[in-house]
This record gives sequence, structure tokens and C-alpha cells, in this order.
Amino acid sequence: MSDELTTGEISVLGRLVDASNATLLGEIESSAGAIKVIYKPIAGERPLWDFPEGDLALREVAAYLVSQALTFGIVPETVLREGPYGLGSVQRWIDTDQEIDIVSIAQSGNSQIQKMALFDVLINNTDRKFGHILPVSENEIYGCDHGLTFHTEDKLRTVLWQFAGSPVPDHLLVNLQRFSSNIESFDLNTYLSDEDLAALVERTSKILEDPLFPFPSEEWPSVPWPPF
Repeated sequence: MSDELTTGEISVLGRLVDASNATLLGEIESSAGAIKVIYKPIAGERPLWDFPEGDLALREVAAYLVSQALTFGIVPETVLREGPYGLGSVQRWIDTDQEIDIVSIAQSGNSQIQKMALFDVLINNTDRKFGHILPVSENEIYGCDHGLTFHTEDKLRTVLWQFAGSPVPDHLLVNLQRFSSNIESFDLNTYLSDEDLAALVERTSKILEDPLFPFPSEEWPSVPWPPF
């Protein structure tokens, strides 16, 4: 984790107006030049009926830690720190390839998209929209906006259902097993409640016991709306 992202002074450049919570584009000066970041202050989070108030930023960091622990590399570097508008999550900005059609690649069998689909099952992502997929290339694809994750109840909502019912590849199960065996060492209890962490452990164990991608629920909407 870079020291600049953790301690460097954040200059706010503007706001992403389409975001439901305060989402600010900023930059941090470093010895290698300016680092673009997305800064989401807790003070700008809108209360939700089904998530505790004021902890979406913590869930953003927890998602990064799980991505790193799995060696999936899905979530850009993300930290919890003070900024111009108080404590919040700060995530390294990703420049995407604008020539890549996000919908097409998101609906494909791309191995990076498959990895993201499994990641979303584990973190119980309730908001995987097309706009939350960041393709740098066909072999390097990131995901963002992971505040609505790690709920104790099954709330998976995603646009990545093309793998439903298919086996989880063996090489991903190896990563999962390693994560499951060492989950207590990844500092997740700093960002998640005991109940949320227990639910993560249970979801991970369930996939290892029955290594299939789940089907959409018939009890609630399984795709976020709008899907972009």
C-alpha cells in the first residue's frame, strides 16, 4: 500500500454527479507525479434502511482487502483515511480503455469477468452494475463501488449472471481455500462487524463445499436498477 495514498494531501478536483453518495475526484501529489483518486467521505453517505449508517467506506476498504487476500486484483488500492471533508475511503483512480464495450465484455466468458462474478458472490455485492466495471484491457479489469457489500442477508444483485450453475474453476478454488484457511490474518474485523465477517466465512465455505456459481434468486430482484 503506497504511503502517498495513505498520507498525502488530497486536493478535490470535482464531484461525480451521477453517484448517489458524495463521490469526489481528487489528486494527491507524490514524488512520481499526481495520483488521481476517488474520495468518498463518510459525511456524504446517504442513510440506507438495510445497511448501518456511516460504514459504507469501511466496506469499500474491506472489499479491497478481500480482493488482495484472494490475489484476485479486482479492487483498486483503497484506504480509509482523513480528507478535506473528514474520514472516508480513498481509492486509486483507474484509467479505462474507452474502446472496450463494457456491456459486451461484462456479458462474455472473459476469465477476469468470471473472477469478478465469484468475488461478488463472496462479498455479497448488491450493486454490480455495468458502470462499476473498469476495463483497462481484456486481461486487466477492475471493479469499483463496493460500499453495498458484506451484508449478513443474501442480497446478491449483479449484471454478471452468465456463469450461473457452472463450476468454479479449480485455480480459483485454490485461492479460495487459501483465503479461507487464513481469513483471520487479513485485518477484516477492523472494517466489518463480527456478524458480517461470520457471513463472509459462511459464504466462502459454501462455495468450497459446493463449487458452483449460484443462480439468481426468485425472491427479490437479482439485477441492480438501473443496470448502468
